[in-house]
Amino acid sequence: MSLKIRLSRAGAKKRPFYRVVVADTRSPRDGRFLERLGTYDPMLPKDHPERVRLNVERIRHWLDVGALPSDRVARFLGAAEIIPMPAQRNNPQKGQPRAKALERAAARAEKAAAAASAPAEPAPEEAAAEEAAPEEVATEEAAPEESAPVEAAPEETAADGAGADDGEAEEASAG
Repeated sequence: MSLKIRLSRAGAKKRPFYRVVVADTRSPRDGRFLERLGTYDPMLPKDHPERVRLNVERIRHWLDVGALPSDRVARFLGAAEIIPMPAQRNNPQKGQPRAKALERAAARAEKAAAAASAPAEPAPEEAAAEEAAPEEVATEEAAPEESAPVEAAPEETAADGAGADDGEAEEASAG
């Protein structure tokens, strides 16, 4: 007969209350048990002394006889320092980030690195932009002088076609 130290549910609907019992593994959860070893009231705050009550002497007796605690009861016994605190038996990858989460974290790290290096780089760029701005103004001032020959070019083209216009242009410049 293999024995298990486990929880047996009692209490009303939506008001759980558990008994810590030692029972044959073949008996149902709330069914037949050999001995009641304590209680667990999940409705109480975690730091409340009455949340978990255990009969340590009887629990040690049943552990010596060969009874194995369930996962939850093993955590209670570990917290009470009756047995060493058990390691999580769940999926070893549980709580580990998956591929997509790792990709997002890498993207965030790249953005953070870019943001950290960005304030150092824009300062020289801003200085270069400020230096370039007066040159642009100077270029704009020079632009009307450059546009004057463009305007003169159509007159010359028209003047090439008519010989009389040349004389008028010379008279206008002389006069």
